[in-house]
Amino acid sequence: MKYERIYEGTFLERPNRFIAYIDIDGKKETVHVKNTGRCAELLIPGTKVYVQKAENPERKTKWDLIAVLKKDRLINMDSQVPNAAAKEWIEGGGLFREPALIRREYTYGKSRIDLYVEAENKKILIEVKGVTLEEDGVVRFPDAPSDRAVKHVEELAGAVKEGYECYVLFVVQMEGVKFFTPNRDTHPAFCKALKEAEKAGVKVMAVDCHVEKDKIEVKGQVPVILEDPRLYEMRDSLISWYRENRRKLPWREDPTPYHVWISEIMLQQTRVEAVKPYYARFLKALPTVKDLAEAGEDTLLKLWEGLGYYNRVRNMQKAAQQIMMDFDGQFPDHYEAILSLKGIGSYTAGAISAFAYGLPKAAVDGNVLRVLSRILGSREDIMKTSVKKQMEEKLEKVIPPKEASDFGQGLIELGALICLPNGEPKCRECPLQKWCSAYREGLQSEIPVRRKPKERKKEKKTVFIFRDGEKAAIRKRPKKGLLAGLYELPNEKGHLSMEEAVAYSKKIGLTPVRVKALGEAKHIFSHVEWEMTGYFIWVDELEKSCREPMLFVRPEEVEKEYPIPSAFEKYVGYLNIRLGNDRYSEE
Repeated sequence: MKYERIYEGTFLERPNRFIAYIDIDGKKETVHVKNTGRCAELLIPGTKVYVQKAENPERKTKWDLIAVLKKDRLINMDSQVPNAAAKEWIEGGGLFREPALIRREYTYGKSRIDLYVEAENKKILIEVKGVTLEEDGVVRFPDAPSDRAVKHVEELAGAVKEGYECYVLFVVQMEGVKFFTPNRDTHPAFCKALKEAEKAGVKVMAVDCHVEKDKIEVKGQVPVILEDPRLYEMRDSLISWYRENRRKLPWREDPTPYHVWISEIMLQQTRVEAVKPYYARFLKALPTVKDLAEAGEDTLLKLWEGLGYYNRVRNMQKAAQQIMMDFDGQFPDHYEAILSLKGIGSYTAGAISAFAYGLPKAAVDGNVLRVLSRILGSREDIMKTSVKKQMEEKLEKVIPPKEASDFGQGLIELGALICLPNGEPKCRECPLQKWCSAYREGLQSEIPVRRKPKERKKEKKTVFIFRDGEKAAIRKRPKKGLLAGLYELPNEKGHLSMEEAVAYSKKIGLTPVRVKALGEAKHIFSHVEWEMTGYFIWVDELEKSCREPMLFVRPEEVEKEYPIPSAFEKYVGYLNIRLGNDRYSEE
């Protein structure tokens, strides 16, 4: 769109919404202001402006304000232009190929919608909003409350249900901006209406414009951020920090989907340093999905010994078998297929998608929930599934498509190294400090909010070491339930006295020769706590006389071949059996 009769002037003052006084060639002129918004950050005394002389010499106000120079950016101020520029852009194929019909001011319901378009066998409604409010490259709308804007957006949400394709198109009256976001401070109701309309199927878009003193035309699309814009603004700082400060971890060196998967499952309840040797041993023993799918149960559980949550590795094997059967042995390369694998939830599917394939999917773990809660000042309980889901949705709208891996891992790394739990974050070292609500308000010790877990059930147990010469007794746990399928030292419910321990030994067919009390131990599972006491009992002819289903094995064989849960770590130590990483500590 082109203008004629354009003159340069200097803004003096604006006595009301409709007029401004402008110096044009040394003369104070009254100029019509079509944009009746606040525009206080633009119309500053001394600012260079451009005005159009009215074509009709009889018009009372002979001038119209067209554009304002803000620093080095020219901003159009003609409120009639956004609709015309949008129409011109659409006619040129900017939104649809070969639109058959474009009509202005179309009445739908109780609203006059700016554009009605027929294209690609669809009926389309487009509400156009001109945007002039800019700060540090971020543009917002509206600059003043607008009930009419809310009403129109709500009407479009209703039109979607009736089969229309609907758009809210924000035409930014300048170029070179970072992104568009609704103005939460000025009109939160509009922000809410816009988000609800998007959920209902209304497409929300923004385009910027190339502006000259006598010309304006749509240039291209601008990112639209309907969630808290801080999550978008912090991206570059987070990614730069991660690239400079990330730890060198083995699964990052070769981030294949199989490697990322193994590491993420191991890391869910275990420290990074403890995982490293487990990860290396697991890959050495089972280097491919096929190897994992075909591994024997004892081999699998022995590799996992000490990591806990043994159902995780069982589910990994079931997922590997799914991959072999349903995906021809190739790890699936899209999120929904990854999520369909046994034992893989939204976090692991997101991690594999982003870290291995570079897909813009969120991986939200405890570290990320803590970081986001503090940045946003959220008082929501992070233990709620709904809160995690909300955080995933917020993140996926701001993930940079070409940097999804570094962005996702950056959030996790920040939570692990800087944004620490228990009120002790290293805020002075944080690259996201300026966006953080918790830091600004001193709420690091109060955020995130986490509900108190249910009190664990406590169980008393008596653990036995039955030893006869070079062999000791172990037994296999049931196939279902806690620690299913692992091996354990024999044990009984309750805390038995030494006399009761001897009586139990005789009851199962053993002949105690000598008994030694081993003291107490405790092990905490997620929902139960074992309070144990133990006895070392030397017996005569262990294997021949025992009436219980036990195995009688040399301790060095147990250490090498039989997976024993770490709950028994104290007591197997009396047999010089080491579990998990301790087995390799001297190598």
